[in-house]
Amino acid sequence: MLYYIVRRSFYGFLILLGVNLLTFALFFTVNTPDDMARLNIGGKRVTQEQILKWKVERGYDKPLYWNDAADGRAKLTDTVFWDRSVSLLALDFGRSDSRAATDIGHEIARRMVVSLQLAVPVFLLQVLASVSFALLLVFFKHSRIDFWGVVACVLMLSISALFYIIVGQFLFSRVFRLVPISGFESGWDAARFLVLPVLLSLLARLGSEGRLYRAMFLEEIGRDYVRTARAKGLGEPRVLFRHVLPNALIPIITSAGSYLPYVFLGSLVFESFFGIPGLGAYVVDAITGQDFAIVRSMVFVGSLLYIVSYILIDIAYTWVDPRVRLA
Repeated sequence: MLYYIVRRSFYGFLILLGVNLLTFALFFTVNTPDDMARLNIGGKRVTQEQILKWKVERGYDKPLYWNDAADGRAKLTDTVFWDRSVSLLALDFGRSDSRAATDIGHEIARRMVVSLQLAVPVFLLQVLASVSFALLLVFFKHSRIDFWGVVACVLMLSISALFYIIVGQFLFSRVFRLVPISGFESGWDAARFLVLPVLLSLLARLGSEGRLYRAMFLEEIGRDYVRTARAKGLGEPRVLFRHVLPNALIPIITSAGSYLPYVFLGSLVFESFFGIPGLGAYVVDAITGQDFAIVRSMVFVGSLLYIVSYILIDIAYTWVDPRVRLA
């Protein structure tokens, strides 16, 4: 397994390097440092002196990819590419392009804690609720409960997450006044700000996840080992929990593991609408403010988390199914 982890980590590093190079090239093809200076300074009349000052303050006055030194030696280290792209591999994110020029690494670390307070309960409750709901439908298969459960899944799939947010804020914040409509506070007071987005996020994903897990469980109960278990006289609950559920863990781990990057990166929509200062809102604010340094950094962090999550998924396969061998 160690050899597999090292090999996958090496491949992951190559992918991360490629994403980093492509992201840097795309961003600076669309916008030159002069364009970025005009966007961040603002105003209709921006002088060349203001642009040059902005570029010097943020290190964009250097050549993009290659620096032909006066002594005839070409240097890569004294370039924007080295400062803004290669440094990401060492998790040195630098400073933002905005007027505040905040430290991106410090902001990511601070906001990740907030995002985890929202995303971890959603992740755990989502897996528990989706699996339980799917098992309930399979237990009552071909009954009215199963029929109306599938109808509910289709309805939840058809409704946008924005609808849940708008209706949830109107009902629970304005009509019943049970929770604040938006905002965030640290400590235990965060619970009253997070309970509504957690429940709405859970509801928004329950339809797709429940329908997916129901299909997987229905496929499993048609296999020979299930018929053998029933022939031995085992009850349906024991068949589902002792035989079907353990054998369906691999697709469940795949589905749940693909959500892991969002656990750390936060939810763009929910954090923005509920005024939660997490990484999701950080990305939205950066895109709105056209702060490309933050956007590039978050693309890198997202790619890194996806690579790590899929390695962890492969390792988890060996824990739930001894037949799986990583070579």
